[in-house]
Amino acid sequence: MDGDRLYSIGELARRTGLTVKTVRFYSDRGIVPPTDRSAAGYRRYDDGALARLELVRTLRELGLDLPTIHRVVDRELSLAEVAATHAEALAVQVRVLRLRHAVLSAVAERRLGPQDAEALQQLARLSEAERRDLVGGFLDAVFDGVGADPAFAGVRRSMTPRLPDDPDVQQARAWVELAGLASDPGFRADLRRIAEDLAADRALAGTTVPRRDVAATVRDLVAPALAAGVDPTSARADPTVAALTAQCAQLCGRPDDADLRRRLLHRLETVNDPRRDRYVELLAVVNGWRAPEALAPALDWSVAALRARVQR
Repeated sequence: MDGDRLYSIGELARRTGLTVKTVRFYSDRGIVPPTDRSAAGYRRYDDGALARLELVRTLRELGLDLPTIHRVVDRELSLAEVAATHAEALAVQVRVLRLRHAVLSAVAERRLGPQDAEALQQLARLSEAERRDLVGGFLDAVFDGVGADPAFAGVRRSMTPRLPDDPDVQQARAWVELAGLASDPGFRADLRRIAEDLAADRALAGTTVPRRDVAATVRDLVAPALAAGVDPTSARADPTVAALTAQCAQLCGRPDDADLRRRLLHRLETVNDPRRDRYVELLAVVNGWRAPEALAPALDWSVAALRARVQR
């Protein structure tokens, strides 16, 4: 290309893909001033102006405002510094958009009304400090005052969601739903009863040594029977139920008798709350953990087996 060539506004527009009106606007603002004028007074631009206009178009597409662009193309500001600032601002916008997407998806999937939608939106707007307060209040409601057993500190940590600074879409959606569960007084009360039952069992057993959760023990013991399709009310289930009650008697420090079966049935009915499974599932998504194995199938089987035998 001839380095002395000059372009009209129309030619500049065609080469950059911008409208004549836009090129004229940038020229009027002094962002891409004309290099010269024709004898008739029309503006003319050289290759430098063309390159400058290409840069302006790129910066506008990246969302920079015109005063900032003016200072960048005039080399009053470092493009790298401006880019870093805008990248940080865009990262914040991305997080906000992900949370908004999570709220809208939840509203659509659950067919929520205006009040529920507003509640979810408020959860999505929470700052990091507010999220910590919500989670802290939830865990305090569940665990405060159930005893000084150090095992509960570990359980509390394992139930603590930590939303990353830059959550992906799935984490954002999981957080919104999890925050709703954590704000549910009924769910808090149910988990509190589970914690109190566990504290009572551990006090009776006279131990502070961490032991397996009863629900996890049940899941592992009944897994073979579930896989084999054993009817929980049938005689074929008796060996599994006997192993289950013996193991739980040892965990709870109680004799393996009819009273234990009634207590265990009550415990499993309390634990067998779909919201508990869902909380653990959402927690894994938010924290980036491996998806947990659902407890509901094993708990359903065990509850049915114990009911049949407690009523005999």
